[in-house]
Order: sequence, then structure tokens, then C-alpha cells
Amino acid sequence: MSDETQTTPPFVSRLQPLYDKAQPLSWLLIRLTAGLMLLPHGIPKLLDGVAITAEKALQRRGIEPAEPLAVVLIALETVGAVCIAAGLFTRFFAAALALEMAVIAYQYAPKFGWTGPGYEYPMMWGLLMLAIVMHGGGPYSLDRKWGKAR
Repeated sequence: MSDETQTTPPFVSRLQPLYDKAQPLSWLLIRLTAGLMLLPHGIPKLLDGVAITAEKALQRRGIEPAEPLAVVLIALETVGAVCIAAGLFTRFFAAALALEMAVIAYQYAPKFGWTGPGYEYPMMWGLLMLAIVMHGGGPYSLDRKWGKAR
């Protein structure tokens, strides 16, 4: 039996019909959560504008050219977040956000910890975005509806 056809036994076998119906929705839940939880990181940047975002998020960390990169951050964390939630251009935006999170994690390395800035939070986001890149939008996505994904 190949890995693709193997299934994990259900936690409660009598709930198998529920599991079967809920399984396609699980990826929708993950994608919606990832996109909508990222959006509150982008909206303040959008409202602050490019110059302030460049100063607060990039220049103080020595990342240049700050203003063009601030435009990218704002776009990814707003438009990209909404697109991931909707499943539109899912792999493109997830890949771009995974790259952004890798840069952020690198900026915080080797610090690790929940009480101060550390790399674990952006690393978690980056790995989640990487999983979205590998999986795509899933069955309930605009990519699938418009035939841009399988």
C-alpha cells in the first residue's frame, strides 16, 4: 500500500462519516486562519504608510532599500493575506510570505523565547506558508474554482 492511499485510523471509528465530510474543510480552515491572522500585521502597516513602515520595520534593523521593501511588506501582509484566505494565487503569495518570514527569522536569530523577540514566531509562519505552497489552495479555493490549481 502506498503512502498516498494509507489513511490514519480514526480517533473515534463511529465518527468516520463526519471525518470524511470534514476533511476537505480542514484545509480551508487552515488557509483562512493563516490569511486572516496575518492580516492584522499588514493593516497597521497599510494605515501607517510606506515611509513610517520603512522606518519602523526595516531601517531600524538595517534593511535597505527600506521604502520599496515596505511596499512589498504592505502588499504581502494585506493583499497576500486576503488572497491566501480566499485561495487566490495561493502558492505565489504563500511563497513570497515564506521568504519574508525567513528574512524576519534570520533577523532575530539566535534569539528564541516567548517573552522577547525571537525567531520562533516568524519561523512558524514561514513553515506554515511553505506548507501552503506545497499543498496549494485546496478544494475550496478560488484557484480551484477558476481552474488554476488541481
